[in-house]
Amino acid sequence: MASSDISGGEAGRTWLGHPRGLYLLFFAEMWERFSYYGMRAILIFYLTKHFLFGEDKAYLLYGAYTSLVYITPVIGGYLSDRYLGPRKAVTAGGVFIAIGHFLIALTEGPGGQQPFYLNGFYLALASIIVGTGFLKANVSVLVGELYPRDDARRDPAYSIFYMGINMGGMLGPIVCGLLGELLGWSWGFGAAGVGMLLGLVGFVGLRPWLLGKGEPPVPGALRERSPVGVSREWAIYLGAALGVVAIWGVIRYAELLGYALLIFSAATVAYILWRSFATLGRVERDRMLAALFLIALNPLFWGLFEQTGSSLNIFTDRNVDRVILGWDVPASLFQSVNSIFIILLAPLFALLWTLLDRRRLEPSSTAKFGVGLILCGAGFLVLVAGAAMAGEGLTPVIFVFLIYLFHTMAELCFSPVGLSAMTRLSVSSMVGLVMGTWFLAMAAGNFIAGLIARATGSGEAGNVTQVLDVYTQIGWFSAIVGVGVLLISPWITRMMHLDSIGAEEKA
Repeated sequence: MASSDISGGEAGRTWLGHPRGLYLLFFAEMWERFSYYGMRAILIFYLTKHFLFGEDKAYLLYGAYTSLVYITPVIGGYLSDRYLGPRKAVTAGGVFIAIGHFLIALTEGPGGQQPFYLNGFYLALASIIVGTGFLKANVSVLVGELYPRDDARRDPAYSIFYMGINMGGMLGPIVCGLLGELLGWSWGFGAAGVGMLLGLVGFVGLRPWLLGKGEPPVPGALRERSPVGVSREWAIYLGAALGVVAIWGVIRYAELLGYALLIFSAATVAYILWRSFATLGRVERDRMLAALFLIALNPLFWGLFEQTGSSLNIFTDRNVDRVILGWDVPASLFQSVNSIFIILLAPLFALLWTLLDRRRLEPSSTAKFGVGLILCGAGFLVLVAGAAMAGEGLTPVIFVFLIYLFHTMAELCFSPVGLSAMTRLSVSSMVGLVMGTWFLAMAAGNFIAGLIARATGSGEAGNVTQVLDVYTQIGWFSAIVGVGVLLISPWITRMMHLDSIGAEEKA
């Protein structure tokens, strides 16, 4: 009776043509991103100004944290596929994340590297990392579960969802940064925790909006007694708590994470390939191979895009005329430009894909990836051209806005489309794992971004020529790869067997 009530009442309610559950997930993800980007905005300053770490150590810890939050979704996705289901996984993730933020706020201490407070900080980071593993991939999976696999609203839905991510990404650094810098670090981290708590309360309280989606694949299996004497569900949560302790132990050895990431990535892809060839029929196997092709492009794109927070940020600080209306704008404020452009452009892109679909002109997911890589490369080349026009002077600030504009359009062709493609192409028994692998590839992209930033030599004041040479090389490389992806996109699209997805689901 309950399910029929849901299908008859809740299922018919939409906002702007989409299920209300989309906006619930928008709200939950917005607050999770508020907490993540707000915390990230002050993390490097907390390490250097509060704990008094040297810059090398601080950057290693920062890199370890940002890599691990993209690695753990692989495990969270697997546990969701096999046992928990996306809804329970997201709820558990929100709890761990909120605990982590509040733990940082409560263990600030007097400053300096005092072991008690420093270990409390490491433990808090580990809790956030584990929580993100449960939440990040699975909230995206829930968006896909609200729509049939052949529903033309899927890509627009992910564009709307992605706008929520960037609203959080825009507001978090402003609120948490101002509180952390002006009132005290604990205020900034505490605000991040409050943001996650708001998202969690909304997600749990408005559960009916999800229309019964995201439930455990075998609910009875979660209630079975585990070897450790508690139910299987609670055994998973206890295992997650032990995972927090394990990450607390390894996060200080940040220099080893790059190698661990490469090994883990190769093993994960090998496992997916083994399952695809050993257990799937030809059609589903083709789809999984197409998904892996898109995943393979992920590290390249994010390795280039994530120059934003490293080499591009330093270039903006040292080599750009940042005076706007008489105010010398701090370079860090330009970090919000991408999120602002996303908020402005995401609805337009969602409308664009819908209009093109009605006219049967919408590019395939693979073609959109190709366009995204071309736009990403063009952004670097536009900035290089602006610097060349300036000669020995400072680069006009308009070219910084232009690179962010190109990269934002590239991101809208890449990230929300990729999230949609992963849920559409994956078989139901591996959708969380594949979504986790998508985020794992983003972790690899962050590692590659660090290598590219190091190649620019941008840490050396005045070394503008080397920065621009690297930007020229990666700009052309990205554009050429993008053209290649466009050329082979019809073949990859045929491997997706999109014409039969809807028929299979209805059968």
